[in-house]
Order: sequence, then structure tokens, then C-alpha cells
Amino acid sequence: MRDIVYFDLETQRSFNDVRGDKSKMGVSVAVTYSSKQEKYFIYGEDEMDALVEQLRRADLVVGHNHVEFDYPVLQKYTVLELVEQTVNLDTMLDLQVRTGRRWKLDAVASASLGLGKSASGVDALKWWQEYLKTGNQQPLIDIAEYCAIDVKVTKCVYEYGVANGMVKIDDGSAQPVEVEVDWK
Repeated sequence: MRDIVYFDLETQRSFNDVRGDKSKMGVSVAVTYSSKQEKYFIYGEDEMDALVEQLRRADLVVGHNHVEFDYPVLQKYTVLELVEQTVNLDTMLDLQVRTGRRWKLDAVASASLGLGKSASGVDALKWWQEYLKTGNQQPLIDIAEYCAIDVKVTKCVYEYGVANGMVKIDDGSAQPVEVEVDWK
């Protein structure tokens, strides 16, 4: 059985906070789901070596904008070149090649699955700040839950595309756009 690892992470700082330098954003929480082990893994910043190793061992890493966002954020924690060391399907980049446009995960998930994200990256940043100020663990739990839901949504979008040979995208018009995919 192939090990497809679905992946997402949340950051400690915003893109604006670091003036666009993703390597300075820091990881607050990362979440993966392994199809082989059939379970989720939650990683804190001190566990990035284990995360990188899981991604390297995966038969396929699936994410939404993970190649151009998550990997550059994660890159500061490893000497390995993540894109070269992993086999990837970035659903956002694949859909961009097919349509000429970058689509949010929410636009694909809502049209294809009728479900969407539970919060936003801005919420995750607020929770991180709350954690730093109070030391309370609940904001970290909130970040992990939000990130895990994004991983699940990414997994469901991927599986929908595999099963149907296409995904639907809410482009703001009356009918969703159908885009053929050949995800395997």
C-alpha cells in the first residue's frame, strides 16, 4: 500500500511580519495524515526533524500550496532540499497549471465537497500570539485542530479528484467550474 501523506502547517508570523521572507515565519504547528498508517500526526516546532523524515519517506506528499509556501517555511529547519527529497502533488499548483489561476482550498472544497475551512490562517496567528502571552495550551490545540481540518479537506479534495477525474471550483459565478485532473 502506498503511503500518501497529506500535509499542512501553520506559522508563528504573518507574511507581512517578515516582509515576505517565508524562512522567518516559523512553524507553530504542522499536521500530516498518513494513508498507510491511517492516522494524523501533529508536530510542534521542536519536532520538525520527525516531520521532514515522514515527508521524505512518503510515496506521495499531497498539499494545497505546500510546495511554494509550506516547504519554504519548513526549509529553515532542515539542510535537505525538501522539493528534491520528496514526491509531491500540490493541488493548488496543479490547478493553476490547468486554469492559469491560483485557487484557494476553500473554493475547491466548497464546490467539490460542499464543505470548507473551519477558520483562517489569521485566526491561527492570533491563537499563536495568545499562546505566547498566556502560556495556555488551548490556543495550540485550536491551531492543531484547524490545521488537521485543512489536512482532512485537502485529503477529501484529492480523493474526489482521483475518483471523478475532475474537481469543481467556486469562481463566484452561478455554476462551479469543472476542471479535469489526473491525480493518482
